[in-house]
Amino acid sequence: MDYISTRDARRQRHTFSDILLGGLAADGGLYLPAEYPQLNDSDLTRLRTILNEEGYAALAGEVLTLFIDDADIPADDVRRLAANAYHTPTFSDEAIVPVAHLDNNLYLGRLSMGPTAAFKDMAMQLLGELFEYELDRRGETLNILGATSGDTGSAAEYAMRGRHGITVFMLTPRGRMTPFQQAQMFGLLDDNVFNIALDGVFDDCQDVVKAVAQDAEFKRRWRIGAVNSINWARLLAQVVYYISCWIRITNSNDEKVSFSVPTGNFGDICAGHIARQMGLPIDKLIVATNENSVLEEFFRTGRYQVDREALQTSSPSMDISKASNFERFVFDLLDRDASRIAELFGEQVPAGGFDLHEDPAFPQIAATFGFYAGTSTHADRLTTIADLHRRLDVLVDPHTADGIHVAKTVAQAQHITTPIVCLETALPVKFADTIAEAIGEAPAPTGRFAGIMDADRKVVDLPNDAAVVKAFIAEQLAARVDA
Repeated sequence: MDYISTRDARRQRHTFSDILLGGLAADGGLYLPAEYPQLNDSDLTRLRTILNEEGYAALAGEVLTLFIDDADIPADDVRRLAANAYHTPTFSDEAIVPVAHLDNNLYLGRLSMGPTAAFKDMAMQLLGELFEYELDRRGETLNILGATSGDTGSAAEYAMRGRHGITVFMLTPRGRMTPFQQAQMFGLLDDNVFNIALDGVFDDCQDVVKAVAQDAEFKRRWRIGAVNSINWARLLAQVVYYISCWIRITNSNDEKVSFSVPTGNFGDICAGHIARQMGLPIDKLIVATNENSVLEEFFRTGRYQVDREALQTSSPSMDISKASNFERFVFDLLDRDASRIAELFGEQVPAGGFDLHEDPAFPQIAATFGFYAGTSTHADRLTTIADLHRRLDVLVDPHTADGIHVAKTVAQAQHITTPIVCLETALPVKFADTIAEAIGEAPAPTGRFAGIMDADRKVVDLPNDAAVVKAFIAEQLAARVDA
């Protein structure tokens, strides 16, 4: 299995271990498999048997070996790392990703069982294992720089805290996360974790990460890597739960399932696109956005316009106007034309966006790739949360409510009859104010989260300036070396 950059017209090939510790390719593109592995009927039957008889970790190990065949990472080690990542009590349910029926043809894929109660744990726990393994094998260290609009940061920090040879620097948009999310991140006092509150929005944080990644000398000197969803290994981990959800609600391999996915950065649903390209029987992939509807506008009109500031909403993890992983889908949409991708994302996106509505590929978004999209507002979130709580005694977070609302509206408009799995974003306790507005009371932090709001905080405020961020990183790493 070789990997290529979305912007490399020469199609230079790389191994999994070559790209594991990095984020962006040197040309600014994103890595994807040179060819997607294909699942035939016997493969699907084998994966179904593995999940049913051995569990999620075994399924993950089997899927990962389809993408990781380096001599440097033997298949037995891949399976062992998957077993280390997905187990109780790190995950609170033995199924790891249980699936619950809501009503009619709607299901809920429960991705909140991990240590930070967010779907990001599904990838980060595996990433921590893979990073530590590869660094130990090389005898090297890695300094992770990431950006988060909500849950990525805490999931990354919990996955990497205390790991040998790894330091984490996480950028957050100051004041843009919920109090619970801030407490969860800033409450980590580990020596290898640094929280940076940037004066800006999430897109600013993401731009700083990209600016640092494109400074080849700084990146090399300070061994900078990424854990945002631009990292291929993280996306790969997410492919697994599409397969497991499909297995859990089907009985035979000819049954199709659709997915509705709340998304701002296009990482979660991009994993679904990859699973579908592999041959998993996915019918439709429904992109659910909030008031920051840049992605919905593209799927409806063909215009991807990012020259706007993200609005602050009650589903903050989706408050994004530039979706980092979107490039991977457009690469496939445009028949993997790396030269066009380099122009679209390297030149036109920085200038404000691009328009594909007259491109012959545009009709294929739905016809060939199965994508539809819809938006959800604050009022829609409140109504959905209250309705599910009243009728089904089910409480969902605002992002998941976006996904459920959009699933219903798109299913009705497009006459979708296959089961629709709405992928959960996080536990409702992380968004207490919105839940209280919807049902009249806030869920209290209990169990593993009791007392989290009272913990000490460790965070530094910095301006929206890549040079200042780089100086801070260099200062902290130099101090760690001297110590």
